Amino acid sequence: MSRSVWKGPFVDGFLLKKAEVARQSGRHEMIKIWSRRSTILPQFVGLTFGVYNGQKHIPVMVTEEMVGHKFGEFSPSRSFYGHSSDRKAKRMAGTPAAPGTPAAAAPVTPASGT
Repeated sequence: MSRSVWKGPFVDGFLLKKAEVARQSGRHEMIKIWSRRSTILPQFVGLTFGVYNGQKHIPVMVTEEMVGHKFGEFSPSRSFYGHSSDRKAKRMAGTPAAPGTPAAAAPVTPASGT
């Protein structure tokens, strides 16, 4: 469920202060933040934020298309390694069948009908 329109976008106060200081200084350093829940505002365009994903800070260069989204959307916090059943099926298909079993028989080719 989204946030009420009358409340406006949520942004942590310290984040606005850090962005304002970075803009005034003119340096292009990564601003480390832990607030994944904050909304990206137009004031942040052109700045680089280091969004914490629970392990390390992922650099996110803010562009105009990102305005209105949350910082957490651009810093994945979970790694997908694939489904365990897929690995099991691949492992079973890769091992040769024991000799004498029907799976080890020669492949059947269709006979040519005349």
